[in-house]
Amino acid sequence: MTSTVSAEISPGAGDPGAGRSRGLLAPRHGTTSLRVGAASIWLSVIVLLPLAAIVWQSAGGGWSDFWTSVTRPGAVESFKVTLSISFVVAVINLVFGLLVAWVLVRDDFPGKRVVDALIDLPFALPTIVASLVMLSLYGPSSPVGIHIQHTKWGVGIALLFVTLPFVVRSVQPVLKELDRETEEAAASLGANNWTIFVKVVLPALLPSLLSGAGLAFSRAIGEYGSVVLIGGAVPGESEVSSQYIRTLIEVDDRTGAAAISIVLLVISFVVLFILRTLGARAAKRQEFER
Repeated sequence: MTSTVSAEISPGAGDPGAGRSRGLLAPRHGTTSLRVGAASIWLSVIVLLPLAAIVWQSAGGGWSDFWTSVTRPGAVESFKVTLSISFVVAVINLVFGLLVAWVLVRDDFPGKRVVDALIDLPFALPTIVASLVMLSLYGPSSPVGIHIQHTKWGVGIALLFVTLPFVVRSVQPVLKELDRETEEAAASLGANNWTIFVKVVLPALLPSLLSGAGLAFSRAIGEYGSVVLIGGAVPGESEVSSQYIRTLIEVDDRTGAAAISIVLLVISFVVLFILRTLGARAAKRQEFER
């Protein structure tokens, strides 16, 4: 009797290969160290070394040259244009990216799979082609009668095009896994659709929304190809920092170009870090409330 009970409550007691299976699945210190080492080396080669190289180049002339490079009127104007447009683009995509993700997950309509596939088109399309498309649609020969070339509007439209998938693809899988029973329970207690969305759905989506918006903002401040034709690089109007960097390289000011790049990298990293920290706290709060 005792042996029978022991066999029932012991995992794999009646299976001769169970111990070997558990041994294969269990983490091993040596294997884990090997994986961590390989990942660290790959990350260093692909990410850290290039970043270290550009930091070294930007510091070639010392702190005074670095500060002079990033505070020139042209650099400051490019920062203003880049950050202001990128912020607006991230906010717009935050709203409409959530709307598109909601429609793709919660609604059924003809051509849904085609629309879902089109979301990834900006990822696959070369950015210079996107700029050419925008120029054809909103340039001097616009078939819709809208001419916004060499304006902030043109830059904004181009950045909206290339950054929309970040929010949609960040929110979509979370929305699919969202527990519908909680929404139904709230509805049975008399909550309307807006209350359910604000009190139940939005808190659960907040981490993914912030992550998607951060990625969209970071992509926007470093974008070049999609704005090169429609933007026109008009100083103080449509010249973004990536185009200003190109100008510095053309005049052989590589130290100045590296300095501008470092500023963009720092801004991108800080924004992503803050938004992901806020998202992690929101996720913990949501888990605690459950």
